[in-house]
Amino acid sequence: MTKKIDFCKFSSIKIGGEIDVEILENCDDLNKKAFLIGSCNNILIGTNPPPLMKLSKKYDYIKIENNLLKIGAATPSGKINSFCKKNNIANFEFCSHLPGTLGGLVFMNAGLKEYEIFNNLLSILTCEGSKNKDEIDYGYRFTNISSIILEATFELKSGFDEDRVLMFKKMRSNQPLIASAGSCFKNPKNDYAGRLIEKVGLKGKRVGDMEFSQKHANFLINHGKGRFDDAMQLIDEAKKRVLSQFNIHLECEIKILNIPN
Repeated sequence: MTKKIDFCKFSSIKIGGEIDVEILENCDDLNKKAFLIGSCNNILIGTNPPPLMKLSKKYDYIKIENNLLKIGAATPSGKINSFCKKNNIANFEFCSHLPGTLGGLVFMNAGLKEYEIFNNLLSILTCEGSKNKDEIDYGYRFTNISSIILEATFELKSGFDEDRVLMFKKMRSNQPLIASAGSCFKNPKNDYAGRLIEKVGLKGKRVGDMEFSQKHANFLINHGKGRFDDAMQLIDEAKKRVLSQFNIHLECEIKILNIPN
């Protein structure tokens, strides 16, 4: 089964055309060449994307079993936050200000500062079977998970913390509200990508409708009619200047989906 998705409306950065996306109901139907897009919050769709795939709604759930928290990979972060608040569950407060679905959050070990999704993870269920946390290589915004995530199991701890929600809101207050794919680059060790982009003179740099935000330089924003090529011009220029001036290789945090012609 496929679904036609207009990525100019669906993706958080509002770039991409109408594409037929495969809907995955079970792993027997898995197209191993397709890229799983989730809610498309940290993805930049190119002019020639690979085959795309999305989990069906059957993977959008949250349940408590045997004193453990089990969350389907298609569950939105806002739903996770609401469930944890309602049921007084701790350690997921950062989901209130981190867009995406559970699968994407786990795949990239998403979080804010030291608060990461892997902190309370116990195991994941994938199309290749279950994996315990200690079987996964992970770090800052990184995992080596290579199979489609279907579900994750977490420790269940009580004590939803409203003060943490306010702290995360404050941490996000310097970020632009306009369309973007979130942080464009990962922070290099002992430094900040936004500081480096600003130092090389690219804060506020605009190509077409794409711009490195004047509010936070590591956010590549779309003023309305941004194009993939304009976004890539800015990304490539930032990499080039930061490497030249600081000898630091900037690594994209957003996933660029494009097959070169």
